[in-house]
Amino acid sequence: MKKDEKTEIAVNMLTSKSAELGRLPKRSDFESSDVCFIKQKLGPWPRALERAGLKEAVKPSAAERSREKRTRAKERRKAGKTNGLNYVSNKFDGGKENENHC
Repeated sequence: MKKDEKTEIAVNMLTSKSAELGRLPKRSDFESSDVCFIKQKLGPWPRALERAGLKEAVKPSAAERSREKRTRAKERRKAGKTNGLNYVSNKFDGGKENENHC
């Protein structure tokens, strides 16, 4: 059995139990071996419910927002360098002024 098939089985286990119960399934609604299988394929229980489409994803944490902000800033800096923009260098030029400086 392929990895994707096992993931699909775990999702189906959660969705069928949800339909059967009429609510979000809890860990206690499954055998311990089934819970281990679901968590192995889909991650922690809240994330497993999200990946199965049963629960809406929570807002990103402050750490995740900071990471995304740093990534966007890095991309902007990288784009600025490729668009012909140069950052001022603090190299000593020996007292001679460069005619092509910013």
